[in-house]
Amino acid sequence: MGAEEFLSIDPMELKFPFELKKQISASFQLLNKTDNYVAFKVKTNNPKQYSVRPNNGVVLPRSTCNVIVTMQAQRETPPDMQCKDRFLVQSVVARPGATPKDINPEMFNKDAGNHVEDCKLRVVFVSPPKPPISAAASSLLLKLTEEKNRTIQQNDKLRQELDFLRRRAAKSSGGVPLLYVVLIGLFGILMGNPVDGLPKRL
Repeated sequence: MGAEEFLSIDPMELKFPFELKKQISASFQLLNKTDNYVAFKVKTNNPKQYSVRPNNGVVLPRSTCNVIVTMQAQRETPPDMQCKDRFLVQSVVARPGATPKDINPEMFNKDAGNHVEDCKLRVVFVSPPKPPISAAASSLLLKLTEEKNRTIQQNDKLRQELDFLRRRAAKSSGGVPLLYVVLIGLFGILMGNPVDGLPKRL
């Protein structure tokens, strides 16, 4: 008999959204693909670190069972967010009508000739999901972004106008003083200032 013939497990990894100093949980589902009652037991290589509910039970024919695994609060972040913890799900055919009270360690004893299926699950740490942005916050963010864009456009327009005025002033500054001097000189002559060889106005 092949692996996972009694129970199908989904997912095959326990993904914990890692947060320091906070209990975190992950879950997986057991699917009984047979017409038999299937007993299961969940074991881990680090039992002090986890709480498993239920840690054993019976999955009815063509039914499912959800298992929740809770990790104790972590005091420090593991190196590279890697975890070496593992879980083992063992399953075996139980008698028809079996209940969790009927489960005993002898059922999972391979040495006694029982056919026991083993399935290993590994623990994976993932970054916690970002909290969703509320509609009001999203609307405010959009409004602020639009105002920022308008301000940038206004600043660009003012900068262009200022550059234009500076260029215009630079062109004018070279010609105005000379023209001013010439005009003053002509005005002085017309007003009767003496010029060599010409009579003064009466």
